[in-house]
Amino acid sequence: MADHPFTTLVVGDIGVNCYLVPGPKSGNLYIIDPGDDAADIIAAAKDFTYSEAVILLTHAHVDHIGACGAVAKKLGITRVCLDPADSELYSSPENHLLPYLPPAKNLPPVIDFYPQEDFSVIQTPGHTPGSVCLWFKDYNTLFTGDTLFQGSVGRTDLPGGNYDDLMRSIHEKLMVLPDDLKVFPGHQYWSTIGREKSSNPYLA
Repeated sequence: MADHPFTTLVVGDIGVNCYLVPGPKSGNLYIIDPGDDAADIIAAAKDFTYSEAVILLTHAHVDHIGACGAVAKKLGITRVCLDPADSELYSSPENHLLPYLPPAKNLPPVIDFYPQEDFSVIQTPGHTPGSVCLWFKDYNTLFTGDTLFQGSVGRTDLPGGNYDDLMRSIHEKLMVLPDDLKVFPGHQYWSTIGREKSSNPYLA
């Protein structure tokens, strides 16, 4: 591991960042966006000691949920958390990226995010209606899914996307956070809020 306590796996044909994050207070292991390559995620979980494994989904596009079923079954996961606004997308047969990714199969049931002590949920609709960012304050880290990237922002031309909602979410909910807060997105490389505030061309 680098200078943070979590593991990043780049999974699937579209290169989704799946994060395995130990809960600083609860002792849980949080698996964020298990999009594909279930065997790799399951193997990586063995590097952690934890009381319970929980899946957290930043949104429900197929490239972020594809391995949910296999990972949940193998690790005995009973809590798969997703914002309710994305529940229809999660189970829709239209949730695919053909010809690259067919609809996900054998998906476990999802629940809404529940109150706990390890992170805060920031609702950031735009990329999808139920997109969220996950703020682990103890790690000074924000997992942004496909809402905010290094030098870019999420697409809004996929099902459920809304550009005005996305920009409102970013400006009103993310750009007000501390400049030194680390941003770990759903694809590509990490950044900080300050860096994106000053150099992201979509936020000028």
